[in-house]
Amino acid sequence: MELVKLFNAFPGAISQGLVWGLMAIGVYITYRILDVADLTVDGSMATGGAVAAVMITSGIDPWVAVLCAFLVGLLAGLMTGLFHTAMGIPAILSGILTQLALYSINLRIMGGKANTAVNVSKYHVLITSRNVRALSLENPICLLLVLTAVLILALHFFFGTEYGCALRATGANQNMARAQGINTRFGTVVGLMLSNGIVSFSGAMLTQYQGFADVQMARGAIVIGLAAVIIGEVVFGKLFRSFWGKLICVSLGAVIYYLVMQIVLWLGLNTNDLKMLTALVVAVFLAVPYWKGLAVQKKIRKRGV
Repeated sequence: MELVKLFNAFPGAISQGLVWGLMAIGVYITYRILDVADLTVDGSMATGGAVAAVMITSGIDPWVAVLCAFLVGLLAGLMTGLFHTAMGIPAILSGILTQLALYSINLRIMGGKANTAVNVSKYHVLITSRNVRALSLENPICLLLVLTAVLILALHFFFGTEYGCALRATGANQNMARAQGINTRFGTVVGLMLSNGIVSFSGAMLTQYQGFADVQMARGAIVIGLAAVIIGEVVFGKLFRSFWGKLICVSLGAVIYYLVMQIVLWLGLNTNDLKMLTALVVAVFLAVPYWKGLAVQKKIRKRGV
């Protein structure tokens, strides 16, 4: 019976993983492509959720709501980008400042309330956890798979363009990029905007999935995003080497993360310890490439001796 409960929980874990996988793709853009440590995501994801919740409860179509959430996420990324490039504030501090400001902004968006409910029975939403085990197109996994595929294809096309390659060059080597005439400051701002727009879009989808928006809903999101990126690279890195393949890895990494969390909860771990477990999981997967490098160095030294 206990094993049956675990398998029944897997569809929910997969759908949650896909939602957070969208956010992790946004984190990948700053973390891997731009080589920028952006902590804005803890605020911008909640902003997307708040915008979607308020608009949907006001009777606006959910597709319009998620589009507006994406646009608001662009503004959040713009704020961080301007802090960093125009004011000379380090990227990590710029993200913290924006995240702090977004807490108050999110409260304003939701009319001073810490959370806003989105009743699935009362309002039309794109996805809901109620249908997570339904064998139909209403299952949130179906739409999330389509959205993930469309996003990956769109990013693959964008980063394959001349300007997309310039952004990738900016993250790889800013000095060399500037020598080639690339405006690296503007490129950094564009990358931050795109990343936070995707993160905010993910927050809008999460709000609909769980049925509410909360100012604390994305607390620790950056850690989950990094976990998805690192797990995907470690587990599937050798299988997918193309750009679009790496984005698939990130999404699969988020799914694996939530499946692991579900198994851990099934084994009886206290939910209060989940953040600590997440930190340990990220630390271990971050250490794996380093440990592999040490092992390779030892082999080379032994052969040299």
